[in-house]
Amino acid sequence: MGKRVYFVFVLIALGFLAVVGRLFDLMVLNHDKFVKKSANQRIAEVDIQVRRGMIFDRKGRRLVANLEQGSVYLDRANFGGDNERLFKLAKMIDVNVNDLSEQLKSSKNFLWIKRKISLEDTAKVESLKIGGIGITPEAKRYYTLGSFASHIIGFVNLDNKGLEGVESKYDKELTGEGGTYSVQRDARGNRFYSENDAENSGNSLVLTVDEGLQYIVEKELDEAIKKWRAVAATAIMLNPFTGEILAMSNRPTYDPNNPAKTSPAARRNRAVTDVYEPGSTFKVVTASGVLEERLAREDDRIDCSGGGIEVGGKIIKDAHPHGVLTFMEVIQKSSNVGTIKLAQRLGKQRLYKYIKKFGFGDKSGIDLPGEVSGLIKSPERWSGVSIGAMPIGQEVAVTPLQIVSAYSTIANGGYKVHPHVVKGVIRGDGVFSEINKAEPGEQILSKRVVDIVTRALMMVTQQGGTAKYAEVVGNRVAGKTGTAQMYDRNIGRYSSTDFISSFVGFVPAEKPAFAMVVVVWKPRGEIYGGLVAAPVFKNIAEKALTYLNVPREDMIKNNVLVVERDSRTIGVLN
Repeated sequence: MGKRVYFVFVLIALGFLAVVGRLFDLMVLNHDKFVKKSANQRIAEVDIQVRRGMIFDRKGRRLVANLEQGSVYLDRANFGGDNERLFKLAKMIDVNVNDLSEQLKSSKNFLWIKRKISLEDTAKVESLKIGGIGITPEAKRYYTLGSFASHIIGFVNLDNKGLEGVESKYDKELTGEGGTYSVQRDARGNRFYSENDAENSGNSLVLTVDEGLQYIVEKELDEAIKKWRAVAATAIMLNPFTGEILAMSNRPTYDPNNPAKTSPAARRNRAVTDVYEPGSTFKVVTASGVLEERLAREDDRIDCSGGGIEVGGKIIKDAHPHGVLTFMEVIQKSSNVGTIKLAQRLGKQRLYKYIKKFGFGDKSGIDLPGEVSGLIKSPERWSGVSIGAMPIGQEVAVTPLQIVSAYSTIANGGYKVHPHVVKGVIRGDGVFSEINKAEPGEQILSKRVVDIVTRALMMVTQQGGTAKYAEVVGNRVAGKTGTAQMYDRNIGRYSSTDFISSFVGFVPAEKPAFAMVVVVWKPRGEIYGGLVAAPVFKNIAEKALTYLNVPREDMIKNNVLVVERDSRTIGVLN
């Protein structure tokens, strides 16, 4: 009897020791491991993109916001394996069943089923009540005005990563430091509360763009595309003193809410990515250079040889033959021959120097992705024809932004500009910080030269000039037309049917509110910049000056302000 009792006691003791040992293993040796396992079953850490900051125009009008939408996920640890119900759910929310089947082959415990679904689909998912299927909130980027300013703003991918425009260039500013989202769940995998204390909000951007001006530019570009049946068009409006981009638009365009529905060509920001031969708009470089080097005066008379000149064995002609023209008339009438003769005074080394001074062949440094530098050959690579071709805008490749920046130098008194589209950021504490300060660049032209060139460009838009249709009622315009043949790689020479028409200028000429370039690719019906692009400039400028409350110069000159000292009355005499 005693042995039996002893034997039972030993068994109980051994069992007790085994339990104690197991408890010691669970609570001491492997404590961290099982705590982590328990947490993994109870809490799912989901990487959620930081709530991106908003984007505003220069006057604080919101252009981009965030919408709260649900994202459906599968938690395998709490999923019962009912694939039939899972596939039923997939069909309800328009998820490809075959794709989902492939996902299920993964060993991951956490799988996204569909991200950022509609409220209607959210209700469908919740109605099925499938264990292990949950919905967590995510922010979806929403572009409030659709395609408006899309090439400036850009877009994001499904994970809210910036892919184009300022969304890409300022991705770090907009997203902050990142974070995770903790999803709490019950034994069946159903979420019963969540916390997002680790989430951060990014900084908001304030653009230099004015919504009102951008609307005017976009509307007029649409009209130009329709009228001239053009392949593409670009317009850039720039403050010549600060470098701030007030408006920038391209056609074709796209809706950043659905970027995948458009072609890469429509998403391309032609203002900074596309190069073209600028034609006569490039003549301002030669004109400025010969004046700065004192190799010409405004009253110089240049023999334009009846409209033809031989350079390097090639005959270059004027669109309309001219005899003797003054320096100012060479610019006004856009004489190729006259411009080439002026360039020959400069010589290739000094001509190249001024081309580079104006920023051609170099990136402007604008805060947008994809900018190209264009193509300017160094003098040692010039052919015998180059001294005749380059002054009139051939054998060079520039962007629309480079052209309007060059004319901004004339508009602002001779200083280089640094174009930018972001004014500053609004940080989490609500404080605005300027990040692109409007500071003057290097002075590359004297005021004497700028004044002469400005007067010559004003003559272009007046009677006898090539851009009469750019004339703005009430305010004088300084500008230049450009008409360039497009090079056809298929035939190895310039096309006889495809042209690029452009106009660039600033207004009011003597106290500019803005500089602007309009470029139209492959217009049909007319080809000349003075007929195609100049009217677009005029239409935009007239509406923009009214919007900006810029007074008409003719009204100021025709009205005299009289102040009576005694009666302190003010009267206007016509």
